[in-house]
Amino acid sequence: MIPAKFDYVAPSSVEEALSALAEHGDDAKIMAGGQSLLPVLRMRLNAPEVVIDLGRIDSLRGVRDDGDALVIGALTTHSDVVTNDLVKEHALLLSKAAAEVADNQIRHRGTFGGALAHADPAGDMGAAALALGSEFVIAGPGGTRTVGADEFFVDLFETAIGEDEILTEIRVAKHTGWGAHYERFVRVAHQWPIVAVAVTVKTDGGTISEARVGLTNMGSTALRATATEAALAGAAATEDGVRSAADQAADGTNPPSDLNGDSDYRKHLATVLTRRAVLEAAGA
Repeated sequence: MIPAKFDYVAPSSVEEALSALAEHGDDAKIMAGGQSLLPVLRMRLNAPEVVIDLGRIDSLRGVRDDGDALVIGALTTHSDVVTNDLVKEHALLLSKAAAEVADNQIRHRGTFGGALAHADPAGDMGAAALALGSEFVIAGPGGTRTVGADEFFVDLFETAIGEDEILTEIRVAKHTGWGAHYERFVRVAHQWPIVAVAVTVKTDGGTISEARVGLTNMGSTALRATATEAALAGAAATEDGVRSAADQAADGTNPPSDLNGDSDYRKHLATVLTRRAVLEAAGA
């Protein structure tokens, strides 16, 4: 389908973008890479009067080292997250997850911040960002504020970003030297994952000393498998060592039922994929 008619604004700074948002209010929609928004517009699931394209704001791109954290601009593409040396060294899980987003064309256009702001629970980047304890820097009329990952994802397609605010960057705590893996299950290539698991682990002599586990498509938002994380602490990095911890991955989750599988099927998948992901991340 062809989108409904809309006006197009392309500000060159965050301040200009915020001004445009303030002017047009509920009639406006923010666009980053457009890989989530454009299909919605084409299907006329949303018909804004104004689209505010952030693509010309160069300050929202790139990755920089900020001491104990990496700072990733909201407009940094998935492709750049995959290949960036700082990300590979200090937040390997993000690189692993971004490599699984759709295909090369979409990874070169879609943005890290755009995907997180879209907050699709089946999106690949939310679970990885959550597992790494990311913080989200949001700009608004009153200045900037920082929101932790546990508070950023509110509900289905809903985040802590206000209607008059823009996500500008994501601060990712360094996990230097941690192993990482993103395990997803799909029926066909490039499909949204039926279930996926994002894991990063710190090991010491064949023992897992600390683990962070994020779940994709296991509820209305990305989720942490906290019971599994607790059970993995001190576990041997072997199949027998991680099995009981992985079996707790679906505890407290409420996955959807649809044509790809019912809720119980997804809960079973979560345990299987968690075991695989932990073993791979631990190098076992």
